[in-house]
Amino acid sequence: MSFRFAALMPAALIPALVALAPAVAQSNDLAAVQQHLQSLGTMTANFTQTDRDGKVLTGTLTIKQPGRLRFQYQKGVPILIVAEGGALTFIDYSVRQVQRWPIKNSPLGVLLDPGRDLSRFAKVIPGSDPRVLSVEANDPKHPEYGRIDLVLAHDAAGPAGLVLQGWVALDSQNNRTTIRLTNQQYGVTVSDSAFAWNDPRRNAANGGHR
Repeated sequence: MSFRFAALMPAALIPALVALAPAVAQSNDLAAVQQHLQSLGTMTANFTQTDRDGKVLTGTLTIKQPGRLRFQYQKGVPILIVAEGGALTFIDYSVRQVQRWPIKNSPLGVLLDPGRDLSRFAKVIPGSDPRVLSVEANDPKHPEYGRIDLVLAHDAAGPAGLVLQGWVALDSQNNRTTIRLTNQQYGVTVSDSAFAWNDPRRNAANGGHR
């Protein structure tokens, strides 16, 4: 606001506009994140996952909007996470166990349902670096779904001028998992078959292996 413009305004209005400015900036930032998610299309990236105990795993992340995701872990890790058909599936081949739950009940639902209105359940967390956007998302009506804190960087190379850097997810027991992304590639060709997976329970019943 210029000094000349401020001088022409009633004094009582100036504090109100100063207070409004951060809210407007947050609204614009949240709209930019919403546009990024809606423009994402496809993405691949390398990921580093750190759990609450400090255990680190690496692998490749693939996303295809809407609603499809695959965490392919490093060689030797018998775990696969796939989102497709409205469900998030966790497969542990070492014990032949499969767990499934609705994507909407997972913090990852923020990433995989770009049609959701972020303004209803997310907010921008102020930070010291203007190049970075941090967005906290959770459903206050369903705390059992957990929370996710997305971290994005302003970058003209990404959809809507943003690049997803990673996130921190907390489940209902407050278990923290941190994902850091590198080598993000947008608009790549991703086949629907990339989200297929082998059911170890079926293989066990047939006497086979993964």
